Amino acid sequence: MAAFLDSVPISGIIRIRDMMYTVDKPFRLDQGDVSFDAPPSVKEALLKAVHDNRTHYLPTNGVPRLLELLAEKLRRQNHLPVNGPEEIMVTTGGIHAQFLACQAVLEPGDEVLVPNPCWPPTMSIVMTSHGVPVPYTLHAERAWRPDIAEMRSKVTSRTKAIVINTPSNPTGGVLTRADLEAIAAIAVEKNLWVLADEAYEDLQWDGEHFSIGSLPGMYDRTIPLHTFSKTYAMTGLRLGYLAIKDKTVRMRAHKMLLYTASNISSIVQFGGIGALEGPQDFVQQFRTELFARRQLFLDGIAANANGVLSGALPAGAFYAFVKIDPNWKSPMAGAQASLSWAMTEYLIKQGRVGCIPGVDFGSNGEGYIRLCFARERTELVGALGAIKNLLGQRAEGKGQR
Repeated sequence: MAAFLDSVPISGIIRIRDMMYTVDKPFRLDQGDVSFDAPPSVKEALLKAVHDNRTHYLPTNGVPRLLELLAEKLRRQNHLPVNGPEEIMVTTGGIHAQFLACQAVLEPGDEVLVPNPCWPPTMSIVMTSHGVPVPYTLHAERAWRPDIAEMRSKVTSRTKAIVINTPSNPTGGVLTRADLEAIAAIAVEKNLWVLADEAYEDLQWDGEHFSIGSLPGMYDRTIPLHTFSKTYAMTGLRLGYLAIKDKTVRMRAHKMLLYTASNISSIVQFGGIGALEGPQDFVQQFRTELFARRQLFLDGIAANANGVLSGALPAGAFYAFVKIDPNWKSPMAGAQASLSWAMTEYLIKQGRVGCIPGVDFGSNGEGYIRLCFARERTELVGALGAIKNLLGQRAEGKGQR
């Protein structure tokens, strides 16, 4: 196993993070984090847990009250036919939930269909589970949705699961109900699992989020993966959860949870209880502000990047996945051959603007960069000003060679 891990890639996001620490007064649009703070109900619950000495071992799957609240939430909001708290597990963030799911489902050599582009840890987690990631294309001209027939053609006798992520990181694409019904039909026909990454479920800008596990019979073969990070501004607290109906698979995940964490931080779990039991009006307040920032930032790209960068309003999540003019050339000596990396290094080193190269999310992301618009408005405006200084004078020859 130790040598096997040598072949598992580390996301370029780590490299970007290191680069950003060398930049003075950076615009941190590279991080998938909101500028908001966790709501008072979370902070108060965390502090109360400390004062109440909630610092001891817990049941591996989670605090009973938190599991009850999560089962209720999945039934009410996601319309999943969850039978009870025993089907829920609390995890160290969404990444841990995905890891447990892959470890519980995959055998060595099993193939897993994963979106391209997709969140980089997804492919690596499949690989650490001795699975084989098989990319399926998300098409820009289809609003970053897959061609279902093309997706079906990727299924072989070795395929075990399909990963879906809606709304999508990095593209902001959203799968329609028709898309999800078609994917469900493939899963039923081919006897596949669906690993449903729903980290951005509360950040869908057009219509309501729809969970594939709510389709008739699909919860039996779907593992929904969720997190408190985005909805409750709890990224650093690392709190996620998943649900598994199948008892055998659930016990496998339970074992992996036990042997990777014993139990998730007690204090953090009580913070999760505070999040779910407290007022939910701030969720809509977050959404309203992020909706406004989405418009502000994409309008700013259109007005300030002089066509070098361009992109449509994303249907979900809080990222601008913008296309780079293929004719653009970096003026920096020794610029990388990858257009995505060349633009990323140029914006960071010359403009202090943090971003992630699209190719880091998969081959279909080459020629794009991802920028997070969930930062403070002043930071977004500052980044747009820097982009204008670097790219907005292309007509006079700046930004070209």
